[in-house]
Amino acid sequence: MMIRMDARRKAQLDEFLARIQVSSFDQWHLLDAALTHSSYANEHQCGHEYCNERLEFLGDAILDMVVGEYLFLHYPHMMEGDLSKARASVVSEAPLADVCRDLNMGQYMLLGHGEIKSGGKFRHSILADAFEAVVGALYLGGSYEMARTFILTQLQPYLQRIQNGHYGRDYKTQFQEYIQQDGEHNITYVLCAETGPDHNKTFTMQVCVDGSIRGVGSGKSKKEAEQCAAQAALQKVYVKE
Repeated sequence: MMIRMDARRKAQLDEFLARIQVSSFDQWHLLDAALTHSSYANEHQCGHEYCNERLEFLGDAILDMVVGEYLFLHYPHMMEGDLSKARASVVSEAPLADVCRDLNMGQYMLLGHGEIKSGGKFRHSILADAFEAVVGALYLGGSYEMARTFILTQLQPYLQRIQNGHYGRDYKTQFQEYIQQDGEHNITYVLCAETGPDHNKTFTMQVCVDGSIRGVGSGKSKKEAEQCAAQAALQKVYVKE
């Protein structure tokens, strides 16, 4: 089912294209789908083809390709295992969600009423999926080079971390080591949201230092969400550096 796009929605998408510095793109239905969550499509009976899940699948593959190619060409002495770790640190949920927050992508997304009420416009998993879907839309409606430019431009601060040696999987340990550089601090992880059915829950955790929130992350388990929260906190540190 194709939805007729009104002038207000087209203006929103045009504004988003300006934010991501794409000047020539006329496949509006692709971009609209990329910024449409399945909850909205289900609520309005649009059909699975008019939400961002399929574009997310495609964009995920392109994202891995682009970042993998970049690392392969820029770090010729890096071994395969380190390349895999470096790529995983760049394309994981926390950096993608942080980029989307900087772009205010949530305000351009169509979500169902339930997702809106539960803070879906700011949820890590929803934003990260939308980033991948936008990549897929830019590839299909524009070109590989358009998608590649978007990826490398938006993820440049996180690619820079690789050059500085800041990557790895145990983000909680990295964050603790960073915080404790200047003495003891109280680091706590707090569950702030739990959504979804029992068989497919998503947990959202905050990492706090001396009572101050430093990062937020989501995952399919509390441990995964804690790692994502620590990674989000580290991203802020390294981007500032």
